[in-house]
Parts: sequence; C-alpha cells; structure tokens
Amino acid sequence: MSFPKDFMWGAASAAHQIEGAYNEDGKGLNIWDVYAGIKGNTKYNETAKVACDHYHRVDEDIANMVTLGIPYYRFSISWTRILPDGTGRINEKGLQFYSDLVDKLLANGIEPIVTIYHWDLPYELHRKGGWLNDDISDWFLEYTKLVVDTLSDRVTYWVTINEPQCILGCGYYGGFHAPFQHAPTCDLLKMGHNILLSHGKATRYIRQHAKKKPMISFSPIGPSYTPKSNSPEDVEEARKKTFDIDGEGFAFSISYWSDPVYLGHYPEQLYETFGDLVPAYNKEEMELISEPLDYYATNIYYSNANHNVESYPENWYQGRPETALEWPLTPEVMFWSSKFLYERYGKPILISENGMAEHDWVCLDGKVHDSYRIDYTWRYLKEFERAWSESGVPIMGYLHWSITDNYEWSEGYGKRFGLIYVDYQTQQRIIKDSGYWYRDVIASNGQNLLSGN
Repeated sequence: MSFPKDFMWGAASAAHQIEGAYNEDGKGLNIWDVYAGIKGNTKYNETAKVACDHYHRVDEDIANMVTLGIPYYRFSISWTRILPDGTGRINEKGLQFYSDLVDKLLANGIEPIVTIYHWDLPYELHRKGGWLNDDISDWFLEYTKLVVDTLSDRVTYWVTINEPQCILGCGYYGGFHAPFQHAPTCDLLKMGHNILLSHGKATRYIRQHAKKKPMISFSPIGPSYTPKSNSPEDVEEARKKTFDIDGEGFAFSISYWSDPVYLGHYPEQLYETFGDLVPAYNKEEMELISEPLDYYATNIYYSNANHNVESYPENWYQGRPETALEWPLTPEVMFWSSKFLYERYGKPILISENGMAEHDWVCLDGKVHDSYRIDYTWRYLKEFERAWSESGVPIMGYLHWSITDNYEWSEGYGKRFGLIYVDYQTQQRIIKDSGYWYRDVIASNGQNLLSGN
C-alpha cells in the first residue's frame, strides 16, 4: 500500500474567498461584491471586502506554504480584477498581480494550478443577463484568452470552471449563493448549457494556444452515493444513484455536467425528465463542450446515504458525525466516488478540494490544536489510496481545502477550513497542528498514513 511516486500533494484557495482588496487597483465588482452586501443574504451580513487580505499579504502566505512543504497550489483568478467590466477594458495591475503570484510560487518550488472561474461573475455581465445571455461563452473566451496568453508560459495545470453544480444550483435554483435567485427550470437548463459552452471554448483555446503543454480539467462536485454493502447489487444501486438526474435538482447532478464534457452528450435521463425544455444544440456545440480533457478534477466532501430511514431525510445519515457545516463524516466516499468516476469517464482522478469546516480557535498556548481535522484528513486519504491499491483507479493528486481559513460564501467567516488559522481582526496567520501534520504527510508521500504513524 502506497501513494504513486508522482502523486501531487497540495492545497487550494479561491480568489474571492481570500484576496480582499475588492475595489483596489482597478478591480471591478462581481456579483458577490454586490449581493453579499444586501442585508440577509449572508450570515451576519458578512462580505469578502477584506477577507484574508491575501492581495496585500501574498508573500507571507507563500512563505507559510514553503514552511509546510506544499508542492502544488491551486488558486483562482478574479475575473473583474483583470477585466473590471467583464469584457473590454483590461486592468494591467490585476494581470500583473497574477503574473507576479505565479513567478513567486515557482521561485519557491510551488507548481501553480490555475482555476479560471470560481463563482465570481462580473456584475456588469450579470446586468446583461449573465449565464442566460448567449454571448456569455464569448465573454468567457475573451477572459480566458487574457489569462492564458499571460500565464501559460509558466503554468501547466488548468481548471476551467469550479463546481458548476454550485454556480447553477446554489446561485439560481436554491438561491443561497450570489445572485440569490430562484430561476425557472427552462432558464436553469439554458444557463447550464451556456456554462458548458464556456468551459468548452476555454478548453479549446488553452489546448491550441497555451505556451506550455497544458493539463486541463474542470472541477465538478456532486451527490455521490456509497453502497450499503459490497454486494454487486448494492454497489450497482449506489453507482446508479450517483449518476441519476435528480428531477428539479438536476443542477447538482454529476452526469448532467460530466456526461456532455467527457462522453459528448447529455444523459438520456435529462430528456426523459425535461423533454423539450432541454436546449437544442448542434454538432459543433457539443464538439466544443466535449473538447478532450486530461484528468477528472473533483471536489469531494461527503456521500449521501443509500438507504431510507423512516421519518428521516432519505439522503442523509442518522446520527453520523458532522462538521461545522453539517456535512457528515463519510471517508468511504473517496474510494467509491473515485471508483465510479473513473469507471464511467476513464480519466485519472485529482481531488481538487477536500477538507472539513470547524469552529477552530487559538488555545491559551497560542496554537491551534485541530486534531479532528487531522483525523478527518487521515481517514479520507486512506480511502483515496485504497481506490488505487485495491481497484486500480489512477489517483493523480490531492489538494487540501483550504490553505488558509477564508470567507465561506454565504456562511461568512465562522466556519474554518484552513491548514492555517487567520485572525480576521489582525490578519495574523497561525499554522494549525493539521498544517504541520500535513507537512509530514507530504514529506513521506503518505507513507506515515499507511504505516499508522
């Protein structure tokens, strides 16, 4: 039992959650800048105007990554930091920030993984219809060109769009993420198609124009299921539920997004459910959407229950330990989800996010003792390794979410994911016990996990 020799260990972040400097040096407003400031949209009406102040503290944050021996760092670009209105006028200071960030990472032996879009749609494009406007895939391509032309001489790993399920499902169906809307199904399906087209156009441009040979994916999340037992019948039931289209909640499905991207067509169940509401497309559009990718990046946190307990929600676990976000502790999802995704889509698996939220605090000794995060990560990593050692799934890497505590969207600042604690009043950083533990995991290529040390 061991992790592959070339396994990619790292950590991740997102621009809006850490950068702050929301209106400095020419940055434009995104939908979170605008709508998070409206009373009642976020917990305690908290915004990311300052967040972790990473924009001004990037050197300190990279120094902490070096201390932890982080080999790979996934971060996202703020669209409005480089294109304040979403299109047209270029903000050179914003471009320079990301170019300098890449240089600093590489100078410290850290390989960048660039996410082009992580939920921060330019407000000016939202005013023009956002994902409902059929021009948005061209706007997204204009933005992608600028990023790729600037960074691709130094960047190999690319993620086009992070968690399209949450863009659509949380922002426009559930209404608990910006822009906090409840759109009708026909609009959701159209927006989903435009998100997929945006991904496809970005992928094609990266593939054809990147200055270094690129490795490209997108990064979905979804309602994975684990079997009740290892019987073939239970395994097949869990597999089926993992890829089912969930009626009105289709936006959260895995197959709705990944079948077009990796298999070149929408799942048949989508047509069975929605019929003519599914947007018509031509051959060229689906060829764009299904531009070949190099790996399957996925954000995995928990699995849904695969049984029904009377008087209890069908898709939840009764009495299961939960994190601060009320997500159940289900490490077995790393094995089963990786296995199911590889068997369906045939690509190496990169865990582009995994971690746990808790109410961490600084103890009297000035340290953050988060043994629960160590235990959580240990359990999940052992299950991920098992997908390779027992089922032959090519596991590519693991990126811990997140490198620092950060702004957790509509939840504000109370739930902390980081390996590094952030005091939001002083911006002091404190490496948590889990950070030092993860340093040792990386240094041993996970051997200390498997040996029990």
